[in-house]
Amino acid sequence: MRGYAMQKDDYRNRLRRIEGQVRGLQRMIDEDEYCVDVLTQIVSVTKALQGVGLGLLDEHLRHCVREAAESSRIEGDAKVTEAVQAVERLLKV
Repeated sequence: MRGYAMQKDDYRNRLRRIEGQVRGLQRMIDEDEYCVDVLTQIVSVTKALQGVGLGLLDEHLRHCVREAAESSRIEGDAKVTEAVQAVERLLKV
């Protein structure tokens, strides 16, 4: 079972809201909205996606990494490395 399985519905709902925000951005472009207003909405969508990413990372650390570390040092170290790489990807611009 994945670490986020217990909160799957929450993540799905958050992603649906983000999907709606992205459709709103498309509408804003279609309707020639003011550039700064579009950029403001892009920031909002970006922050929402980052929130989902951080939530998944938290679940990964609390479930997958902890479980691997309790199983063996080698598995734990591998999961920690994997988590660090995931953080690096999240922080890349």
